[in-house]
Amino acid sequence: MSTHDHKRRELIERLLGPTGFQVGCQECFELVNEYTELELAGIEAGTLIPGLRTHLDGCSACSEDHESLRALLAQLVGERE
Repeated sequence: MSTHDHKRRELIERLLGPTGFQVGCQECFELVNEYTELELAGIEAGTLIPGLRTHLDGCSACSEDHESLRALLAQLVGERE
């Protein structure tokens, strides 16, 4: 697959959104703390909380919350060490 084809495919996937099982925003809000803690602990969070990663990949609002939470928790963990 050429670079041009790869970029075209990525653009189409972003426009169409994620496929497969995903949680909704409310469930994401309820689970994102646990998910993020698992990620930072080096545990495969997507296996334990299915559908959340797919939602984060397709929902910019939830993704921004997740990234902010991840940065805050990483900073707090770094301060404790």
